[in-house]
Amino acid sequence: MAESKGALIAKTVQKHAGRAKEKFLQNLGKVDRTADDIFDEHLQNFTRQQNAANRLQKEFNNYIRCVRAVQAASKTLMDSLNEIYESQWTGHDLLYVQAQSLDVLWQDFTHKLADQVLVPLNTYQCQFPEMRKKIDKRGRKLVDYDGQRHNFQSLQCNPKKRDETKVMKAKELLDEAKRTYEQLNSELHDELPALYDSRVLFLVTNLQTLFAAEQVFHVESAKVYSELEAIVDKLANESQRGSYTLKKNSEPQSPKSPNANSSLIINTQSPSQNNISPALEEKTIEKRNSSPTTQLNGNANSNANSNDNSINNQDVSPQDSVAPVKRVEELYDIPVGATTDNLPPGVLYRVKATYKYGREDMDELSFDVGEIIQVIEYDDPEEQEEGWLMGVKEGTNEKGMFPANFTKPL
Repeated sequence: MAESKGALIAKTVQKHAGRAKEKFLQNLGKVDRTADDIFDEHLQNFTRQQNAANRLQKEFNNYIRCVRAVQAASKTLMDSLNEIYESQWTGHDLLYVQAQSLDVLWQDFTHKLADQVLVPLNTYQCQFPEMRKKIDKRGRKLVDYDGQRHNFQSLQCNPKKRDETKVMKAKELLDEAKRTYEQLNSELHDELPALYDSRVLFLVTNLQTLFAAEQVFHVESAKVYSELEAIVDKLANESQRGSYTLKKNSEPQSPKSPNANSSLIINTQSPSQNNISPALEEKTIEKRNSSPTTQLNGNANSNANSNDNSINNQDVSPQDSVAPVKRVEELYDIPVGATTDNLPPGVLYRVKATYKYGREDMDELSFDVGEIIQVIEYDDPEEQEEGWLMGVKEGTNEKGMFPANFTKPL
């Protein structure tokens, strides 16, 4: 057993030494080498194909790692949005549902990339190392064949010292080396072109799978993002209408006395109404002084009745002039700086558009930057909304609601 093992080692060493010697002589040009131009072309094609497969596998592995990183970032982002999106906001539950749908799409996408694209690519790439081993073996067998060929030729070239036994042995070794080489060479002449031609079908199939998975993912995820955009747009519209604004307690305090109520009414009158009041008061005093009942009896009740009768007989009644102003002031907060003089009947004040606005409902008003709008009362005060005004656009007489923060008072 030990001898056979030693003999095997000796044979291996001898074989390696013979190959090294043959290559050395070939490189020096002392001996010829067997040429195969067709195989050399196949080998060049194989090398290019292997390099392309290695690069594709490397880049695709990197791509999948990036996709999985984006998947993780997307999930973290959507989790954060679900946490900060307040429960009373519109679409809160729908936002969670769409976030879950997006996560499912990501999982399906990465699964397809790994199983349907990367696995076939790895299988395709595994052919090259095995084929490379076979090519290297063919190269070694070619060197053995050339070495045996040169050895046999050298024995035949010296007829005087020719040993027929050595010649016969060399002939047997040559034939064996030739058979081994030609068998490998023949197999590679079939396998290398077949492998090279398979690159087209593999690449087409692999890329079709990749692009189809990409298309499905992006189309379906676009639908989800469209739904998410609609949710946020609705939130923006409702926020613009003041649906989520904390409202201050603006209820007026109840007057403690008739005098306090009168003071409240007088302070909200316009300058023209203040000009009327002294005249009415003067007429009332005159009427009171001319009343016999007041002069003779000093009766407080008759004096009050005479005063009421005197006021009711005037052309302009204080109650009539104050009541509408009070109703308007209670419903509409006329901004500081807004001009209320010389306006058409029914117009509270005028504003100028500072931003463009396009109506979203039939009862709203569209306008461009710079257009003038006359602010008027709501037909039904119950329809008034926080942060919204009713107005008529000058020049077109279009009427509708509009957001106050898109304008500034004139």
